[in-house]
Amino acid sequence: MTMEQKIRAIMKATGWKQQKVAEHFEVSQSTVNRWLSGSEPEGHRRDAINAAFDSLVDAPKPPTDGMAVSVMGHVGAGSEVLPDFEQVPPEGIDQVYVPFHVPDDLIAFMVRGTSMLPYMREGTIIIVYREQQKPVEAFYGVQAAVRTADGKRFIKTITRGSNGGVNLISWNAEEMYDVHLEWIGEIFAILPPSAARKVDRQGGIQGQLKLRA
Repeated sequence: MTMEQKIRAIMKATGWKQQKVAEHFEVSQSTVNRWLSGSEPEGHRRDAINAAFDSLVDAPKPPTDGMAVSVMGHVGAGSEVLPDFEQVPPEGIDQVYVPFHVPDDLIAFMVRGTSMLPYMREGTIIIVYREQQKPVEAFYGVQAAVRTADGKRFIKTITRGSNGGVNLISWNAEEMYDVHLEWIGEIFAILPPSAARKVDRQGGIQGQLKLRA
């Protein structure tokens, strides 16, 4: 792309007129007019135009619709994941962008492990309701995020168990029998790993996550 094309792209992206372009690059309007006629800017002006093009035209555009949902940790597909979700800060360890508006009471988890392949691969994002919305019986035969009575988090299909518990089923792992649950997160949406956008933190909870097979 020529310098003339880059300048015109900057003007289109920003709505700037020649005078505003001149002010931005600290040149006269007649100089901008010469650039737009094909005259090549000198070295440091060329660098400034390239930088402006990269930041104003080529930079990823922030989403205008939808919203971000906090990723509150990892949920195991065949693995036990620590820490408990209560140890995660309110803003989460990551964020996932959902290209549509969703209820405010949703949170997200990232899948760790392979027991739900091929349906869910590692890194898949599941968005669930923060609070359990229905009795356990409503989840029989349904896949959901769960937290067991001993604090482990999984993504499993729930079936009826015995002694007040449930059975947890995976595609590629042994069934877990008569498990007692503290929480069931009804799945609102499932998104691919590419949907996750990292929150930049210095240390913090992300460095404390552990995975135990």
